[in-house]
Amino acid sequence: MRLSDLARGSQTVRLEPPESTRTEWAKVLGLLALPELSARITVRGWLDGAELVGRFSGQVEQVCGVSLDPFLQGIEGDVDLRVVPNGSPNTPIETLAGEVELDPEAPDPPDVLDGDMIDLSHVLFEHLALAVDPFPRKPDAVFDYVAPVADLSPFSVLKPLQEKES
Repeated sequence: MRLSDLARGSQTVRLEPPESTRTEWAKVLGLLALPELSARITVRGWLDGAELVGRFSGQVEQVCGVSLDPFLQGIEGDVDLRVVPNGSPNTPIETLAGEVELDPEAPDPPDVLDGDMIDLSHVLFEHLALAVDPFPRKPDAVFDYVAPVADLSPFSVLKPLQEKES
């Protein structure tokens, strides 16, 4: 979507990536599969850029970190992002050291676009990547490891030698 398209007013877009795209995204994100994904994003003008607000949902297939079994899990999240064109006076102000000053209580600073195009599929991919659980656990997985009882004495290595001599 071009920033200039927003002059006519806000636009709501429904995204449903095709299977080939979902397969590629699953591979990049380390998922077994991404069988479902859809999003609804409203794009409206904001200062000299745009504001993107919406929601996505779908299903991911991951490997359980406890049982190593594959399982399906629902995933959903919100999209809340502001973008401005390169050279905008509304870009984040950098300090002399080249670092961006951030206030944890303030809203996130706007992202800077390379051109005048907003890549909505890229926005969806980024938000999906942030929503994927990096340590997935199957709902009924139980971790029941019991450490072996070991003799922690410094002389425990000599014990087999003593038994051999007897």
